[in-house]
Amino acid sequence: MKIGIPKEIKPKEGRVALIPEAAAQLVAQGHEVYIQTQAGILSGYSDDEYIQSGLTIVQDADSLYKASKIIVKVKEPVEPELSLLNKDHILFSYLHLAAIPELTKHLCTIGLKAIAFETVQMANGQLPLLAPMSDIAGRLSVQIGTHLLHSSMGGKGVLLGGVPAAPRGKVVILGGGMAGGNAARLAAGLGAEVIIFDRSRDKMELLRQIGHNVTALYPHQASIQKEVKEADLLIGAVLVVGEKATHLVSEEDVRQMQAGSVIIDISVDQGGCIETTRPTTYDEPTFVKHGITHFGVTNMPGAVPRTASQSLSASLIPFLLELASAPDNLSRPLQAGVNIDAGEIIHPALK
Repeated sequence: MKIGIPKEIKPKEGRVALIPEAAAQLVAQGHEVYIQTQAGILSGYSDDEYIQSGLTIVQDADSLYKASKIIVKVKEPVEPELSLLNKDHILFSYLHLAAIPELTKHLCTIGLKAIAFETVQMANGQLPLLAPMSDIAGRLSVQIGTHLLHSSMGGKGVLLGGVPAAPRGKVVILGGGMAGGNAARLAAGLGAEVIIFDRSRDKMELLRQIGHNVTALYPHQASIQKEVKEADLLIGAVLVVGEKATHLVSEEDVRQMQAGSVIIDISVDQGGCIETTRPTTYDEPTFVKHGITHFGVTNMPGAVPRTASQSLSASLIPFLLELASAPDNLSRPLQAGVNIDAGEIIHPALK
């Protein structure tokens, strides 16, 4: 199989789909792997390292797409990448199509097969290709939120952990899955008061065990409204596989927050779970609405590309080996990842 790894072109996106060690496993299985020059440079991997792993360096995206059957990349294709795709391609990447209907239509028009990392799903419900980025996004949400609360950044000047004679900051998290759980652990470790909402009693029990400063609650609307009003940092981490996120916090709820508070909506790439959030990039990551700083970057892990690329590669390589070896005989997890095929929408959430 001929596999192409293009250089990512979204703003400040330094991740690469496969690090050299992972790509070498494909070569060892007899596959031809092409990578666009400098694709791994922002993750700390040179062209020479890929050459030593048996890959072929391609100078431009056009040549790479023409040479490859499987296109494996990190983020969804944008112009000018869309014009390089054709009906014979298999696109394997994060797509988040529920929040981008125009991209869904475009990929249907092209007629290719599009498999989304985020909807590859195991029989037990686990999302093995979303999990590593959720880990990172959850932790980043607290790191970034802590910085945005500084007065120099327009924040209210609160130290999340507090100090003697000053109260702890309050972090409210919507969703106790992989991203929300990681956010809770980091915020609790800093010493903040953490309130996290989830529907699952089992998850609530596990989240409570993080520490004495973590309270897990069922997401009754009145409870969310009460806690959001008092939040210094509000983190949205709601996920329904393949579907557009539901707004749990309204614009009126945001109006009730104290000026200088911070909102970080990790689920923004699926449409966001907070009504006032909108997608942003690392070129202009924040905006202020109703006195609240909003952060809505859709590729949060792109800020730590080396860590993110290493983590993604480890999870991705078993599935990519399978896809390259038997593209017409996919296992159930990979079948669950198919969003579009030959012009038809396949995934139920998109229908």
